[in-house]
Amino acid sequence: GDLAAQIGAEVPEPEQSAEASASPEPESPESQPPEDVSPQSQSSQAEPPEPTMERPADVFADAGGQADDARSEEPASDWAALAEELGGDKLDIFSATHAQQDVHYIQARPSLIARLRRADLMICTGADLEIGWLPVLLRQAANPTVQPGLPGFFEASAFAKLLEVPDSVDRAQGDVHPFGNPHIQLDPRNIAKIAAALALRLQSLDPDNADFYRQRYADFDRRWQEKTKQWTERAKPLAGMGLIVYHRSWVYLVDWLSLREVGALEPKPGIPPSAGHLASILQRIESQDVALTVRSVYQSSRATEWIARRSDVPAVVLPHTVGATAGADDLFGLFDSLVDILLEHRR
Repeated sequence: GDLAAQIGAEVPEPEQSAEASASPEPESPESQPPEDVSPQSQSSQAEPPEPTMERPADVFADAGGQADDARSEEPASDWAALAEELGGDKLDIFSATHAQQDVHYIQARPSLIARLRRADLMICTGADLEIGWLPVLLRQAANPTVQPGLPGFFEASAFAKLLEVPDSVDRAQGDVHPFGNPHIQLDPRNIAKIAAALALRLQSLDPDNADFYRQRYADFDRRWQEKTKQWTERAKPLAGMGLIVYHRSWVYLVDWLSLREVGALEPKPGIPPSAGHLASILQRIESQDVALTVRSVYQSSRATEWIARRSDVPAVVLPHTVGATAGADDLFGLFDSLVDILLEHRR
């Protein structure tokens, strides 16, 4: 059979940006650029017990990757890319989303339902990242193998230390994730932990190929640890670098590299920037050392460019997932690109 695992990484979703608004660019802080509307709801499930399936065949990846109706020879999402590293030709990998989408807003299309229906393993980010669509997809696919709590359901966030876990959740706070910030893929140390857990899951689900998965994991871990040391060393000059972010999806990158998040263009998570809030961001830039305004490729450029025109702070697109920008073709390329771009704009 084919191995269908759902891989969930931080992947943007179908065009949900408020870019639909065609009004001209504002000329003063009081005119606001149209914004993307990106509610951040997600799905979190308890980590299932150790798998007991005989042999996985299909791997279904839920975040970042090819369009849902395309077959990919080279998975283009974080979890799909990781499954490829660990499983090679033993897995038939399908990625449910791609880097031009906001993973919060995926549609449960018939092609996704059909693919998940025959999956042996489903990999998702969890921590409620996919709450808006994954439960619907699982229910409609009606595949008993990949339901939460079972070996065929792999939730990556269960193996990472989540940051920004709120004491309480109130809708007045915006789209706050109750289990913590789910954008775990932007710290290579998280990738290492998730890789170790996924390798064990594959060995358990497919015992006939356990030695193959062990060898693949050992090779990946050796290369990953070596590159992580190189990235960390190269990025030392970035410590303290100030960023204005569009959405607070860069928390793990900021934590890993000791950067400073000076502010966010969204006044609250998932709430489009207002004219007054953008004016306050400009004031913050004047009083603090800010090197960049940062957004993901699927987010509207209007707010970041509006800020850039009124300050000396450039607007930059950083790759938030595999396949998001040129060069970020796999997990290694993703972090190469992140470090390269940040170093290029270091003041």
